[in-house]
Amino acid sequence: MAPVAAKQRFIIVDFLRGIALLGIGMANFPEFALYTFQKDEVVEAMPTAGIDYAVKCFLYTFIDGKFYTLFSLLFGIGFSIIISKMRGNGSGLFYRRMIFLFFIGVFHLLFLWAGDILILYALLGLLLPLFTKVSNKRLLVCSGVLLFFPVVIDTLIVLSGYRLDLAAPAIDTSVYFQRKAGITDDNFGIWLLEADTYPDVLKFNWQGSFIRIQEFIEGNRAFKVLGLFLVGLYIGRNRIYADLEGNLSLLKNIRFYGFLIALPLSVLYAWNAVHGKPLGMILTAVLYAVSVFPLSLAYISAICLWYLKKKERFLFTVLAAPGRMALTNYIGQSVFGMFIFYGIGMGWGAAIGLVYVELIAAGVFVIQIVYSYIWLRYFRYGPLEWMWRALIYGKWLKILKQD
Repeated sequence: MAPVAAKQRFIIVDFLRGIALLGIGMANFPEFALYTFQKDEVVEAMPTAGIDYAVKCFLYTFIDGKFYTLFSLLFGIGFSIIISKMRGNGSGLFYRRMIFLFFIGVFHLLFLWAGDILILYALLGLLLPLFTKVSNKRLLVCSGVLLFFPVVIDTLIVLSGYRLDLAAPAIDTSVYFQRKAGITDDNFGIWLLEADTYPDVLKFNWQGSFIRIQEFIEGNRAFKVLGLFLVGLYIGRNRIYADLEGNLSLLKNIRFYGFLIALPLSVLYAWNAVHGKPLGMILTAVLYAVSVFPLSLAYISAICLWYLKKKERFLFTVLAAPGRMALTNYIGQSVFGMFIFYGIGMGWGAAIGLVYVELIAAGVFVIQIVYSYIWLRYFRYGPLEWMWRALIYGKWLKILKQD
């Protein structure tokens, strides 16, 4: 059990992780920019309202859910590599890895941004060793059940007349902290813009942490993420990422049928989301399952096939750099978001249209590509990756390449 050396890494996995970071940034920055929190009349009065509507449709069709799906699959692949090396004290190291990831997520949630996903990843990651001896067939069956189980839950909620509200405790707690901080419906969308001190940001984050729990519960996110982890575990166990040529037919089929089936359904999903979900809770859950997950797999297959044709290109090495520093760059996106949009920074939030928000998100990713590539020319790991590994192994690790 030791940190993965650079020469042992597969560029395609890091490249996919870098692409996932771009998609996650595009999905998250509307919230950093406070655009998500604005009332309809404010959004419609913006000069960019027309193009913003088109951008919103694009995001729901091609971005929403697709890249956290990709990120979750890659976490599953990463876990499979770690689990395959578990022997002796390997199990203890794995659990330490998840525990420290959990605390990094808690810090991120409370002190930077209330939209953290690392806490959920860490908690669900603790369950993965339970599946190490499960056959490939049962692994895929379990994954399928988990990915479609949210449809069952939402159906039960509708049949109960919406009386089944598992998120009620989280909602009540967030309301309590909102009242304590003086956060209301009127100032919710501009609180972080008007906040000129860090303690005010913390007040918003702390109430937002319970809203995040509410989102996890109402979105049945735990079932989805665990299901995706298992798909990633299957991919990693069978080392599909390491033998793309040998799985050429599989990749082509997934790409063809994924786009053929999921793309039109994703357009319908986007229309439903943009117009306030007129199809209802159950059909929305079904649309999510049959559009988001297959389209994400189609993305992965298309990228892998592209890589097979052009893998000598410098582009893949460059775009793999932010993927090798995924933890640093994920947390870094929150730092950028706070600095650019919050009142304690540049204060651009709530004042610009969605099209500009997405351009800024793309610009931030370009910056992350550049500094990740430069950093990794001199260092073995990203700064947070090094810290995480040092905590896991309980010793000082060499970080400079010349050491």
